Amino acid sequence: MTQQPSLIAACQSEGHTIFEKLQLATAFLRDQGVGEAKENAELLLLHVLKLERAQLLLQWQELFPANRLEEWGACLERKGNGEPIQYITSEAWFYGRRFAVSPAVLIPRPETELLVEAVLERTSQWAEASLHVLDVGTGSGAIAVTLQAERPSWNVIASDLSHDALAQAKLNAGQHGVLDKMSWVQGDLLQPFRTADALQHNENIIDVLISNPPYIPESDMEGLQREVKDYEPHLALVGGKDGLDPYRAMIDTIAELPNKPRLVAFELGIHQPAIVADLLRSLHAWDEVSIITDYAGIDRHVLAIRS
Repeated sequence: MTQQPSLIAACQSEGHTIFEKLQLATAFLRDQGVGEAKENAELLLLHVLKLERAQLLLQWQELFPANRLEEWGACLERKGNGEPIQYITSEAWFYGRRFAVSPAVLIPRPETELLVEAVLERTSQWAEASLHVLDVGTGSGAIAVTLQAERPSWNVIASDLSHDALAQAKLNAGQHGVLDKMSWVQGDLLQPFRTADALQHNENIIDVLISNPPYIPESDMEGLQREVKDYEPHLALVGGKDGLDPYRAMIDTIAELPNKPRLVAFELGIHQPAIVADLLRSLHAWDEVSIITDYAGIDRHVLAIRS
């Protein structure tokens, strides 16, 4: 869309209160086709002014600081072009924790918190305190770091094909005090962990396999929101022709092993969970294979568990 120079210029000019800047920024972002324009403008204000929301409300009528105008204008233009707010502010929240994010990794989604909750709940009655847990395609590390922080006695392994993603995950692990407790592996899906008998890491059999791999079908990419299509890493988005290539590869590997993980937990895209659930059921390795719906009532996760 074509920007209005006068509107963006007003956003960057001196002499306005913070509240007036919010109104101008909202108008600018709305003109650029940005959804939830006011909410995004407010988040950028909090970021640029380094304020909490309560502080912002108290300072509405104060003049916008001149030394922040350049950064403010740059952030607005980035958001106006469709860049996700999380990449602009370099942070996203997941399971009550702040995670650093960059264009090297997907932005953690709220629905993925339900997958973490399900794994924590389903393992809560297991007698073993020190489980070996593998997060495949860790990205920002949101799942792996959260599980390690919530269950300090576990041995969590985070893997990813991307070196840059692993670096981001390690940064987040360090920020949450679990870096030295975790293991890190670069490789393609389950290949680094495959042995003749089981999925293993350092001779320890993996009890829990959790993964939120790329699952978007190739043909769906063009129809995605520009925030996703133009900015998030395609390596972490596209899962082949129908989006299920990573799942088939992992399930094929598991199928060949006599000793399978006690719990397998996958996140998937729309219309995919039933297919993957049937693939898992066909192995006859778990007592229960269930599907979990997300906040929108969409089938989102598959859990296979052996009591």
